[in-house]
Amino acid sequence: MWTSIWNAIGNFFQFIFGIMNAVSPFWNKMLIVIGFVAFFIWLNYMNKHKDVEKFD
Repeated sequence: MWTSIWNAIGNFFQFIFGIMNAVSPFWNKMLIVIGFVAFFIWLNYMNKHKDVEKFD
């Protein structure tokens, strides 16, 4: 019984890793693009809110 459970888990991960091998070049490029977009959104937000809060 335990062997069939572990084999099912192993088969699931082999399936997932097979999908990741197929989409990994696209996924890596998408993460880079998302990072750049988030960086420029953050720069724009910081530029709009220049006032500094002082904690006295």
